[in-house]
Amino acid sequence: MPSEAELIARWDAHAPRYTSYPTAAAFGPAVGAADWRAALAGLKPGKGVSLYVHLPFCKRLCWYCGCNTRAVNRRETIDSYVELLLQEADLVAAAVGGPLRIDRLHLGGGTPNMLPPETLTRLVQGLGARFDTSRLMEFAAELDPEVLTPEWIASAGALGLTRASLGVQDLSPQVQAAVNRPETFDTIATAAEGLRAAGVFSLNLDLMYGLPSQGTAEVEATLRQVLTLRPERLALFGYAHVPWMKPHQRLIDVDALPGAEARFTMSRAAEALLGAAGYQTIGLDHFALPHDDLAAAARAGRLHRNFQGYTADEAEALIGLGASSISRTRDLYVQNAPAERDWRAAVAGGRLSAVRGVRLSRQERFVAEVIARLMCDLTVDTAALAQRHGADIRSLAYAWPKLDRLEADGLIRQAGATVIVTPRGRPFLRAAAAAFDPAVTSAEGRHARIL
Repeated sequence: MPSEAELIARWDAHAPRYTSYPTAAAFGPAVGAADWRAALAGLKPGKGVSLYVHLPFCKRLCWYCGCNTRAVNRRETIDSYVELLLQEADLVAAAVGGPLRIDRLHLGGGTPNMLPPETLTRLVQGLGARFDTSRLMEFAAELDPEVLTPEWIASAGALGLTRASLGVQDLSPQVQAAVNRPETFDTIATAAEGLRAAGVFSLNLDLMYGLPSQGTAEVEATLRQVLTLRPERLALFGYAHVPWMKPHQRLIDVDALPGAEARFTMSRAAEALLGAAGYQTIGLDHFALPHDDLAAAARAGRLHRNFQGYTADEAEALIGLGASSISRTRDLYVQNAPAERDWRAAVAGGRLSAVRGVRLSRQERFVAEVIARLMCDLTVDTAALAQRHGADIRSLAYAWPKLDRLEADGLIRQAGATVIVTPRGRPFLRAAAAAFDPAVTSAEGRHARIL
């Protein structure tokens, strides 16, 4: 078997995170607003869907951030955006032509708690007036602890917030200074305590490794502190340095970034510490206590993956509102105008703002499920999925040489048509998924490295 250093040198290539297949890099202008309107008209009003609302505002711009957001502190900018979100919801409801049932609501960003409490209430109640939210199973929000106030927590709790994700990343002062995100553990602990008192039953903490001036000691120290809060979930993401896509990342000192071997050591040390604390490893980079529904979904083979990461959400359709939001149905992905000004202009003009996307062929739906099951379950029976999709298993022949190389290095095991990622191969899961992606080489430069 090759050493870890040899594996890193061989397999630490650029590859997608596979929150979708085809990935957003494949989206194009041939699919747009007309396609999205037709897809909405085809939804069954009584069948539950998920709703994602993108709020692209932050108090400050963290230099590591890969999200579509900007620093905004003017209330009128935020309030006018929310009014347009409700107008966009009207456009969606009109296209569906019936009472659309929303089973899950997710506020992402950006920083949703940049909304003043009364504006948050206006948004959530406004969505409830336009859609059927009477059977809402989950209401989640991504939050910045530094901006979170007791008043916001009280309003969110009254509106039925059930799950919250707090951005932590790293608690070491030198790492925080290197990425422009000052934050104390006391701030996070106060936020967690307040959210739980308001009825939020599931708390997730977002952590990151591979940041500038960060080493294994900093990762472990951060984990030891946040584990005292006993969050139901943690996400541990590898920092993706993509300054060609996110120019503000050029503010980061590249000489202070840890190398691939150091990043690998950080991730393995974190996984060991979380395992010892009783957390179940979920897919590539999530961890959950055994009682959490994400862990239950993983054990039952019902885990899914979308643009927010791993999820127990099984809805066939996801509707995205707001600038840059991505929507999907069984055979379609569409993205709203990424530039906020373009999204505002479209919605104010009474138009759906979808500007790019992709329509999946039957073969692409087959490959998408192969990649999704591998990313979620770390094993996939390609023959069974080929039969389900009416596909020819030989259409995956392009993947076999790379799979053989992965197997030779001990990263996967093949049992007939079944591919199984080994414990040694888990950190290289994206490489195994990329074996099934015929377009990954042509888009390699648009993605971050695997480790």
